[in-house]
Amino acid sequence: METNETVAKIKQQIAENPIIVYMKGSPKLPSCGFSSQVAQIMINCNAQFAFVDILQHPDIRSELPKYANWPTFPQLWVEGELIGGCDILTEMYQKGELQTLITETAAKYPSEEQA
Repeated sequence: METNETVAKIKQQIAENPIIVYMKGSPKLPSCGFSSQVAQIMINCNAQFAFVDILQHPDIRSELPKYANWPTFPQLWVEGELIGGCDILTEMYQKGELQTLITETAAKYPSEEQA
């Protein structure tokens, strides 16, 4: 797939999903420890969130780090903004900041189905 098409797809996914995680595997079957940890944190936040398994989408896996200016996965995006990866999310979760962010964001999008 062409780079521009991939970036357009990434932008569309981020725009259409108020809370989206780019990860290896799925929340129920993560393929790496960091993705597993982030999925568990998101589940603990009672978050409705979309996810993209980058192992199934090598084009996104190669382009997103350049687009986001963030080299690693998983990545959490909230309302079009990159929040961070595993270390940042773990720290935010331990401080209670992530739960607040997720709850406030989810409240803005009641009953909207995620991807």
